[in-house]
Amino acid sequence: MSIIFYRGRVRTHTPRRKLDLQVSPLTARTPTSIFLRQMAPGAPKCGSRQEISMKRVLMGTDMEGCAGIVSFEQQSRPTARYYDQGKRIVTAEINAAVDGLLEAGLEDVLVVDGHGPGAVWFEDLHEKARLLHGRPSAPRSVRDPIVAGYEACVMIGQHAMAGVSTSNQNHTQSSTSIDYYELNGSRIGEIAQFALYQGDLGLPLIFLSGEDDACREAEALIPGISTVSVKQGLGRGSAISLSAAEAGRRIREGIRQAVERHLSDPILPLVWDGPYVLDKRFLFTDAADAASSQPGAERIDDQTVRFHSDNIREIVYR
Repeated sequence: MSIIFYRGRVRTHTPRRKLDLQVSPLTARTPTSIFLRQMAPGAPKCGSRQEISMKRVLMGTDMEGCAGIVSFEQQSRPTARYYDQGKRIVTAEINAAVDGLLEAGLEDVLVVDGHGPGAVWFEDLHEKARLLHGRPSAPRSVRDPIVAGYEACVMIGQHAMAGVSTSNQNHTQSSTSIDYYELNGSRIGEIAQFALYQGDLGLPLIFLSGEDDACREAEALIPGISTVSVKQGLGRGSAISLSAAEAGRRIREGIRQAVERHLSDPILPLVWDGPYVLDKRFLFTDAADAASSQPGAERIDDQTVRFHSDNIREIVYR
């Protein structure tokens, strides 16, 4: 497959706001009209036309947004009683997504294990997928040239940012130490972090699956993204999940359709204009003490540390 793709980027910085929409839970959605109301004046900006091949996709994964995974203490942490079960659930959703991508004509799927302590049950991983894993992560100078060789990215098993009251297991980076991330005055979560980082490398985020609030968060951020909700959060510790079989079916079909939509109406990589100011607010002062000793850090109050950069990939995960 090939498409005529505008290699411009969405350059927008829209403050977080409450969405004016009604969405039924646990459904696939692509509400393009929402984005036309929320994008900043002048965006998107398109560059030169060029034909690209759509054969390689990067898949970012997490654990807390998967159907059936509802508790940090019981499933999401390495000390949890059912952590191994949780990893198998994650891997099943990954495999469903890989199946959908292969059906859409993709040939190379690189799965990135994005859950801090790891959440992929390797023996069950789809035979056609490859896995990028390990901690600490490889230096950007090694990793980024590999990632830049892909045409698009997708996310599986995603949760909403810290502070979303109905989001099951909501957090940003750390569920135990971070209150929030704020980039250039707007609260961001792990979805924005991933999309902005990959967007700077030229990869658009074209699909996301996870809990309902994560889908809403992605829809407000990425013009044209396709989402599949597999779980409706009722609070940080409870949710209504689809069955594993139904979640897999919806992911497989939803991601296949997402590729088809992207081929006919390309999504643009997400890029916000710099320079960048990142405020990282911690729950406890000792964590802020440690962060404030990092190069370039500025302590702005007892619990908040600020970073400045002209490079989004340098700052967005600080």
